[in-house]
Amino acid sequence: MGSRYAGAPRIVTVSGGGGGSGGGVHCCCCTCCTCVHLQFLKTGPGVAKLVEVVLAGLCQSMLLNYGLRHSADIGPAYDSFLTAASSCFMTSGILLACYLLSENSYRLVRSSLFEVMFNAVASFLYLSAASYMGYTVNLFLWPKYLITPYYQVYPAMTAVYIFGYVLGAVHAYDAYVNYRHIRGHR
Repeated sequence: MGSRYAGAPRIVTVSGGGGGSGGGVHCCCCTCCTCVHLQFLKTGPGVAKLVEVVLAGLCQSMLLNYGLRHSADIGPAYDSFLTAASSCFMTSGILLACYLLSENSYRLVRSSLFEVMFNAVASFLYLSAASYMGYTVNLFLWPKYLITPYYQVYPAMTAVYIFGYVLGAVHAYDAYVNYRHIRGHR
């Protein structure tokens, strides 16, 4: 009945997500929600993914709140930008949720070609849609802005296409960083 470990102290360690990587929410004496991989938000790709989600959500919100009633004036540029923002917002949001909930998903998806392809296509979509939107907004909404008091559509749509350029650059950066990660250049 005697075990060689009978009197030895037992050490219990609890780690979250990826085997001691510090997952979860740390408070004064314990760690809660160890399935959450918040360390991801402290990395370059984490910040980029968060910026992508926040700015895409902001663009989509401004498009729907300010541009929907004036989409006939803006034309196909509105539909083009709304499609790009909606699809990229949804995909980036799903990826962010997966990365926050599973460190293993982060390692697996980031090491695949999906992130490079998605971010390269998203960059192209945002840059082309922003260029088209900028041209259309300045051609059709600028004159209305000059003569209509409190015409908020022009500044809102201007902000949308500027954010589109920023999102194109962030997605291009994310594609480049992930490509280097896949190639082994950390």
